[in-house]
This record gives sequence, C-alpha cells and structure tokens, in this order.
Amino acid sequence: MLTKEKVQNFLKEIEVDDLVNNLQIMGNDVYIDMTAHSPAMHEKKKLEAAMKQAFASEFGEEVHLKLKIVSPEPSEIQQSQIKGKQIPGIQNIIAIASGKGGVGKSTVSANMAVTLAKMGFKVGLLDADIYGPSVPTMFDTEGQKPISVEIEGRNLMKPIENYGVKMLSIGYFSGANQAVVWRGPMASKALNQMIRDAAWGELDFLLIDLPPGTGDIHLSIIQEVPVTGAVIVSTPQHVALADVRKGIAMFQMESINIPVLGLIENMAYFTPEELPDNKYYIFGKQGAQYMAEDLGIPVLGEIPLIQSIREAGDVGRPAALQENSKIAEIYTETARNMVESLVERNKNLPPTEAVKITTMAGCSPKAK
Repeated sequence: MLTKEKVQNFLKEIEVDDLVNNLQIMGNDVYIDMTAHSPAMHEKKKLEAAMKQAFASEFGEEVHLKLKIVSPEPSEIQQSQIKGKQIPGIQNIIAIASGKGGVGKSTVSANMAVTLAKMGFKVGLLDADIYGPSVPTMFDTEGQKPISVEIEGRNLMKPIENYGVKMLSIGYFSGANQAVVWRGPMASKALNQMIRDAAWGELDFLLIDLPPGTGDIHLSIIQEVPVTGAVIVSTPQHVALADVRKGIAMFQMESINIPVLGLIENMAYFTPEELPDNKYYIFGKQGAQYMAEDLGIPVLGEIPLIQSIREAGDVGRPAALQENSKIAEIYTETARNMVESLVERNKNLPPTEAVKITTMAGCSPKAK
C-alpha cells in the first residue's frame, strides 16, 4: 500500500525533498507541489519529466503523479545562491573541472595536489569521477580500503594517504575491474558521503577532481559543499575549448556564482626528452590564452606533453614529485598562480590568512 512516509523517503532518496512544498496521497494519486531550481521553462520541464520517470520506475504505472511546479522568485534565487554547508577544518575547496573528457584533468589534479603538499600545505583530494576513478592508480594505492574511525561519537571514513595527500575515491570501494553502474542520485549520494562522512581533519586545500561535462554530479557537489573557486583544465585545440566555454558558463551562472580561478592548458606543447628546449605545438598554439583573454580569466599554467608525466601517472608516482625537474618547476609555478588567484578572489579572507597562504606558496603578498 502506498503511504505518505514511503513517498517522503523516496523523495529524500532522489534528493528533491527540499523542493517539495506540499505532498498529499489519495488512493493511487500522489499530489506534489514543488518549486523549481530555476525560473527557466526548460528546467521546469526537465524536472517534471525526471519526476514522472522516477515515480513510474519506483512505484509502477498504477501510481498517478499529479505535479504542480512553480518558479522561484528572482529575488529568492539571488538570496539562496548555492553555497553548501561549511565542512569543519577545511579552509579552501577547489573544484578542478573540464568541459570534456580526455584532457588530462585527473593527471593535473594529482600533480597539483602533491605540489601543494610539497609547499607545506595540508591537502586532500576527492576523486569525484564516479564512473572512471583514477586516483588509486595515480597514487599507487590500488587495493587499499579506507578504515572506519570514531570521532565525537560518529563513525567516519579515514582517507587513504600517500605523498602527503589525503584521498578518497569510489575506486577504493569498488573492485579495479568492477563497473560502477549507478543512476545520478545514487552517484551523488555516494559523493556526499565521501565529503561529509570522512575524517579529513585540518586541510588548507581540498581539491575535487570532477568528472567531465556539466551534469548531475557537478550540481550535487556545488550544492553540497562551499566551493571556494574552480580551475578549468583544457587542451589547446578548438574542439576542447568549445566545451570549456560551457564548463566556465556553468560556474558563472547567477544561481551558482563560483569564481573561476583560472585555466590550465594541458598538453600545451610536446617536448622530447633529448631536445628539452624544443617545443612542438601538436594541438595548436595558445588556444587557451586567447579564450582566457576573451573570458577575462587568467591562465594559471601551460603543462607540456612529456612522456615522463604519463609514465609517472601509470606507476603511481605523480611527475611533480621528481625533484629539480622541469615538470616539477612548471607545476610549482602553476600552483603559485592558483594560490594568488584564490587569495585575490576570496574577498572574505582575513588579511593575515591571505598573507599566510601566499607566503607558504612562495608568493609575495600583494599590497592592498
């Protein structure tokens, strides 16, 4: 028998309970009044279609869903910008994103994490790519499992740690050859648990390696955590940059409004080991620079296409750990640029904290 409690639990499970204003059940008819995230008509239609499909899948065709979806007032959108609840102990949360797959975003995330750790920061890395987790491989931690620890009466996951970076990934919970076949709400729920139910401790930076694109998981992360800023990774060619523009547009939406700290151009040029001063622009030259100028965001770094970066990632020791190497220098400079951009854009950061962060990164504090 269909009960109100059963429907309420299902609404919670698919994470729309906060949008529901009224719920009534009469026999097999379920009456729900909802407020959409956005006043846009296509968003309301998408929500309606998703709700009908979810209800049919859960309760069968005999249950009739009667939906009424209203738009939020513009002033409500501005007042309830998606900021998420603060995570105790974590100072800055950086989302590392890309408009499309195959641009080396996870490799950049791994190397940025170890670079920040080498600078003396306390760093965490969350692998939010539910369907293609690569952090366990890149940090040589495959097969490891997070243990449960009790903190203040709560059982929390203890992140895996290597090279001074604390990490969580769905790859630690599923087998190496096991496909993760989940719908959006399940994937979002797993991510929220890895963020909220983890013993991250004190962190200066939590980097979140987002999956490619602009879908459910991105919105869930943005809704769940107070992201300080986003870093976009792209390769120089036109096809990749066209998708990057969409990724940047998502973070700059009025209802999200997360500062884009800058763009990292990955595989910017090829440098053979035997000719370290030669640069071959295989995917085009300065594509990211032109786009960054057009969008008014900085280029944080140009990462070359070097064989050792790929080899280092495959054996689980990120290339940025190679002391006195060219690639370690490039990642260090990129991390410094990111820190400078973060301090400049974080208007609420106390001046003393701003100075501390910049000097730890080896940057000169900017005069105000």
